[in-house]
Amino acid sequence: MNALVDLHEKSQLERSARQAQVVGALQAVLPAHALLWNSEDTTPYECDGLTAYRQRPLVVALPETYGQVQAVLKTCHALAVPVVARGAGTGLSGGAMPHKLGVTLSLAKFNKILKMDASSRTAVVQGGVRNLAISEAAAPLGLYYAPDPSSQIACTIGGNVAENSGGVHCLKYGLTLHNVLKVRGFTVEGEEVEFGSDALDGAGFDLLSVLIGSEGMLAVTTEVTVKLMPKPVLARCIMASFDDLRKAGDAVAAVIAAGIIPAGLEMMDKPMTAAVEDFVHAGYDLSAEAILLCESDGTLEEVEEEIGRMSAVLRSCGATAITVSQDEAERLRFWSGRKNAFPASGRISPDYMCMDSTIPRKRLADILLAIQQMEIKYGLRCANVFHAGDGNLHPLILFDANDADQLRRCELFGADILETSVAMGGTVTGEHGVGVEKLNSMCVQFSAAENEQMFGVKRAFDPLGLLNPGKVIPTLQRCAEYGKMLVRGGNIPHPELPRF
Repeated sequence: MNALVDLHEKSQLERSARQAQVVGALQAVLPAHALLWNSEDTTPYECDGLTAYRQRPLVVALPETYGQVQAVLKTCHALAVPVVARGAGTGLSGGAMPHKLGVTLSLAKFNKILKMDASSRTAVVQGGVRNLAISEAAAPLGLYYAPDPSSQIACTIGGNVAENSGGVHCLKYGLTLHNVLKVRGFTVEGEEVEFGSDALDGAGFDLLSVLIGSEGMLAVTTEVTVKLMPKPVLARCIMASFDDLRKAGDAVAAVIAAGIIPAGLEMMDKPMTAAVEDFVHAGYDLSAEAILLCESDGTLEEVEEEIGRMSAVLRSCGATAITVSQDEAERLRFWSGRKNAFPASGRISPDYMCMDSTIPRKRLADILLAIQQMEIKYGLRCANVFHAGDGNLHPLILFDANDADQLRRCELFGADILETSVAMGGTVTGEHGVGVEKLNSMCVQFSAAENEQMFGVKRAFDPLGLLNPGKVIPTLQRCAEYGKMLVRGGNIPHPELPRF
């Protein structure tokens, strides 16, 4: 016991010494109010939306100019200090979880919309601008920014770039990748860098596609040029009820097979509709085993024709009730439940872990039925909501993080969902990223050689591995430990964020 105490005290002394060194160096490049290191000041930064895993950073830097961002990165690189960039902290995979011996670099103060160009239908915004703020600013021009994550009221465009976020309308209008023209920022060495161009395509390798979705591992984003879309003349939403999960899943595949690409195609199961109806009173059918929200937008003639076609397909697939929004207020009410699925779940459980796998559309019913069996296996409830049109699942496992056994079972439940998705021809993530949450499941989806190729890309941008280390790509050692755990049973290895 004394040896353990001595080891802990030694670790604390080393941390304190390192902290003093880093604070001293950063005080030379940042004003006093832009630097936090006392525990009560850094605790709010200890996690993102994945609250099950927490770690206080050594230091939090809150720069206010691009020059300060550059200076922080140069200073940290010179000291070989890890850096974790952070936007609004709404991510759900632990991508912004701090490194215990690193600097959390907050981009929150970079919240200016620099340019709106109606003629080119583009906007240039700083990385800390909220997703919804772009559409609000573009509204007087009759334009909007299409990707609309459920957290759009709070999440930042820099975070959207890091995770390649989507939203309920991504089926028709695409993810962040499809709606961004250019990203500017800094490498870990503090070198200015630009990916993409103002044109529809740029010369050379498509490094913009490498950066978007790289989860802060390759560069720090400071400015983004986004595409803007004309606001549709009309949008209407169908709410369809089903008395069977398989009928609802088959209906999703049937809509797409009919050659229809809805503006949105979302699905919620019975536990989720009950949770959100009690929260926002959206008018959902609580007797249904599942409901679909199918939206059409465009001209009056286009919407009427598409609503008619979708309604016919849904009826042929066994819909027990179909309601079509009659005005904008009713359409927004239908969507309010879907948009508030996460906070609604927070009202019925102390904690939840939101998974983010993607499967072929034809397997929707199969995965939902499998999750029902997992609820029995792990003794935990799960409410499901997802972007049905592109097969992106968001099962919310309900648990109490203060109960160590519940957390363990939740981790096993989540891993089971992810790995069952891979077995069904899918992938472990859709739009929330890997972060620390899905590191173990990456061992299942990708081989050691494939992970090494990803490490090769990381090393090309960040040879010392200082940007967001220990996330996204599992090491050989982690995969070996996880493999042993699968064989013998037991606890999933927790994220320890080692140096890359």
